[in-house]
Amino acid sequence: MPRSLYGRAALILIIPVVTLQFGISLIFIQRHFEDVTVQLTGALVHEFRLIQDVANGAADHSEAGIKVANISKSLNFRIEFVEENAVPTSDYRRFIDITGVTVIRSLRAGIPSIGPILLPNDGDVLTYMPTNFGTLEIAFSRNRASASNPHQLIVWTIGLGILMMVIAYLFLRNQLRPIKRLSYAAEAFGKGRHLPYRPSGAWEVRSAGNAFLEMRARIERHIEQRTLILSGVSHDLRSPLTRLKLALSMSEDANTVAMQRDVDDMQRLLDEFLSFARRDIEEGLEAEEVEASAFVSAIVLDCADRGEDVSLFQATGTGTIDIKTIAIRRALENLISNAINYGHKAEVSVVVREKSVTIAVEDAGAGIPKDKREEALKPFVRLDPARNQNKATGVGLGLSIAADIARAHGGQLRLGESKRLGGLKAEMLLAR
Repeated sequence: MPRSLYGRAALILIIPVVTLQFGISLIFIQRHFEDVTVQLTGALVHEFRLIQDVANGAADHSEAGIKVANISKSLNFRIEFVEENAVPTSDYRRFIDITGVTVIRSLRAGIPSIGPILLPNDGDVLTYMPTNFGTLEIAFSRNRASASNPHQLIVWTIGLGILMMVIAYLFLRNQLRPIKRLSYAAEAFGKGRHLPYRPSGAWEVRSAGNAFLEMRARIERHIEQRTLILSGVSHDLRSPLTRLKLALSMSEDANTVAMQRDVDDMQRLLDEFLSFARRDIEEGLEAEEVEASAFVSAIVLDCADRGEDVSLFQATGTGTIDIKTIAIRRALENLISNAINYGHKAEVSVVVREKSVTIAVEDAGAGIPKDKREEALKPFVRLDPARNQNKATGVGLGLSIAADIARAHGGQLRLGESKRLGGLKAEMLLAR
């Protein structure tokens, strides 16, 4: 079955029409043309027998020719004696001459002694009749043997059927266009883009379009409210934290060391919340067209300049991709930071294909067990057995943010095992 709606609609349109046309044509040919042909050739059989009896009843060849010439005028035939070497050896008809089979069969059934029967075209019939004085060539109009050839009916039926199918398909395409526009708008929204959309088409399509617009508006309001809440709470807590850090730094009490560490942890937690909130803001930015390999190389170089142990291991293929550069940069920096924190170093590779771009970050750490990789992509999840928390102090949002950004670009984030370094391999697949 075709995967597209156009293909399936075309099948729904073509199969019944073609079946109906051929079914009616075959039934009509069998019931009408064949019956009419049998009746007409039955009358010809009697006339042929008369001609044969008249010719055989003559005294000699000359008298037979005269009698045959006289009767040919009455029967409206063209009849003449021909030499034996001019008589064809077999019957002939064109392969598209459907009723020709019935004509030949009926004439042979009525007159077993009849010679070759030729149907060269739609207008003429040639038959050869043996007599006592030689072979007669009898020529007459095809209309006397059968109705008009049915292949003309089939040609007209198929031609008009194709014309009507084209007209119906054009009409159907106009009906399906609003559905395609709705699917494009929904797909773009799933990738974090906002395409203008106005419901149109049939009532059912308009209803689905209005439901989509309401759903999109609710999701956007939810994202906006969540962003405002996270940003507001995080921002409001910065001031008392700053004052608390200042007071602890000015205190000479030796017991404030543990409190200072707790305040630093709270500060990092707020930074993660703000980063999480900024993701929603960045998803609303417009996409830019960049060269994939050069873009990844620039990010790796920036991280290396900050003193991080990261390198570009491999860059395969070239090509551009439409992405939200700030969001992808944050996602890749999160992956690199995780790899360095938990695996000491990071190696980045990028592969540009025809329809996708794969960015992989590998480390030499302990990795993540296969049965916990899906859980690791959830927000605020920290896997104690797989990752040593003493080496990093995140709150479990790095992989979650990277996964959400990848999904917003029509891709996904996959976690696996690095065969080269032995640690975790995080692959961000982006659609082109």
